[in-house]
Amino acid sequence: MAGFESACHVNREGTRLDMIAATQHDRFADGDYARLRQVGISSVRDTVRWHLIEQRQGSFDFSSMDVLMTAAARHGIQVVWDLCHYGWPDGLDLFSAAFVDRFASFCRAVARHVRDSSDAVPLYTPVNEISFFSWAAGEVGWFFPHAERRGGDVKRQLIRASIAAIEAIRDVDSRARIVTVEPLIHVVPPRERPDLLAEATAYSNSQFEAWDMLSGALAPELGGHPRYLDVLGVNFYHDNQWEHPGGEKIHWHIHPRDPRWVPFHQLFKGVYERYRRPIFVGETSHVGSGRAEWLREMTDELCLAIEAGVPVEGVCLYPIIDRFEWDNPSHWHNSGLWDYTLNEQGEFVRVLNNDYAAELWHSQFRLAQKGYGTPPPFAIESLEARDRTTDGSSAGC
Repeated sequence: MAGFESACHVNREGTRLDMIAATQHDRFADGDYARLRQVGISSVRDTVRWHLIEQRQGSFDFSSMDVLMTAAARHGIQVVWDLCHYGWPDGLDLFSAAFVDRFASFCRAVARHVRDSSDAVPLYTPVNEISFFSWAAGEVGWFFPHAERRGGDVKRQLIRASIAAIEAIRDVDSRARIVTVEPLIHVVPPRERPDLLAEATAYSNSQFEAWDMLSGALAPELGGHPRYLDVLGVNFYHDNQWEHPGGEKIHWHIHPRDPRWVPFHQLFKGVYERYRRPIFVGETSHVGSGRAEWLREMTDELCLAIEAGVPVEGVCLYPIIDRFEWDNPSHWHNSGLWDYTLNEQGEFVRVLNNDYAAELWHSQFRLAQKGYGTPPPFAIESLEARDRTTDGSSAGC
């Protein structure tokens, strides 16, 4: 799978982000999706930008979504639609009852539009990363509304909104599958403070709160029920394991590795055994020269998870095209399968990272040998040749 960076929140500087527009994915969606098919990827995570579609309350303009839908249909791409990727229309109070009502109305309109436009079974993520969203917007004041020490309030509100959205979607289209995506973390006490183990473990366990609230196992007054847990996605990066308190990272890239680092397959298996739902890797990637090494290790870990009985539904490389730092547009991560060069027209020409692509080929081949997916359809040399001859708007690599 592939994911297109889609954040559209208001950052610390008061600037509304639109990462789909910033990376020109909205302009070159046809070429972006065509490239994915060339590397054996046919399923993506992409976003419906609420702040664009409902600029006036109750009035929905789907033109920004239709660009993506048309390209996806042309290239046979399955899309898992994020409906709220950290952002919402101006003037709407996150903490108000109106937020829940308007989000449900918006999701109903989206589901109706998709139902009327396609015969494919639709997939939706109502709210992306409720846990991280709650922390960023409600606990540390990073995202709008820049609240502090109100992470619990934000989380509960996002659960209410998600439940209302799921009901609205299913009311319109009973075929719809609901995908809830959360960060997968592991938190430990500092080496010199073993007395803080219980506190660190409680922090680790907080990663399950959103799913438990949706299922009704926690805070049943919010209206949760097991029917709201359908497909689960876990997001895992190199910095998802750290010390508490203090936040010191357990470094992935330093060898020999800290013995407190827990291998991904063990964490992944733990989530599957807790919920027993269809499960996939919702986001994973690394930056710079570490991209291929990270993918190689993640493939090792996925093979171990498969051998341990976890039915892996997919793995999403996120982002699939490069992105810049949310608070610093001049800092690009070099984290995609495609980086960029800028042409004379101001267009971001997609440039394949050959080391990453080669490792993707090997990963696809290895997983196909395990019975997951199909053997890779391409040769690296052919991608390199296309890369030298195509521009940003073309279907080539």
